[in-house]
Amino acid sequence: MTDLVAKTPLDQRLARILRPTVEGMGFELVRVRFTGAERKATLQVMAERPDGVMEVDDCARLSRALSAALDVEDPIEGRYALEVSSPGIDRPLTRIADFERFAGWEAKIETDVMIDGRKRFRGVLHGVEDGEVLIEIAEGVIGLSFDLIADAKLVLTDELIAETLRARKAAGLAPEPAPDAFDEIETEEDDDEDSAAGKGGARAAGAADEDANTEA
Repeated sequence: MTDLVAKTPLDQRLARILRPTVEGMGFELVRVRFTGAERKATLQVMAERPDGVMEVDDCARLSRALSAALDVEDPIEGRYALEVSSPGIDRPLTRIADFERFAGWEAKIETDVMIDGRKRFRGVLHGVEDGEVLIEIAEGVIGLSFDLIADAKLVLTDELIAETLRARKAAGLAPEPAPDAFDEIETEEDDDEDSAAGKGGARAAGAADEDANTEA
């Protein structure tokens, strides 16, 4: 396994379609998830700039570009909502580089198989060594093979929120939305769907079907 960006065969196909557009616009693909069916179908795309920032305007621009790419490839039958978001403060960790980048911060990790009688681990990240994610739990620092990780995300703490706000201020950016809120851009065809963004994330949402173009 190279990453956790896309898991199912459909998600992986969607990632292959969307990645050239995402990277061509200077962003990095963080996660692709297609969820639900019929009226509740949603394509969730998380992305960010290489500096880790993703503003609402970035989401809106990327949403329009991805809509065009999806119109050409038409990989999904029927109507669905497209949500493009930032990873948010309590972001998912989907690439091995994420575990290096967020060393020192608390995370939750779930594995595909039982390891020492458990699948869920919570502790402070200590980076990556020889393909293993190092995490400090009550028993000490252990290594989890990246290939065995099913899900991982940062734990939302006061310290993480404060550091995120400090970094944005230092970069001359507006503060992130409050952890229980998100910025949203609605389209004329927007469905009433839950946000794909993590806490404090930005999102652009649209809707599409096989007969109508997605707008954002």
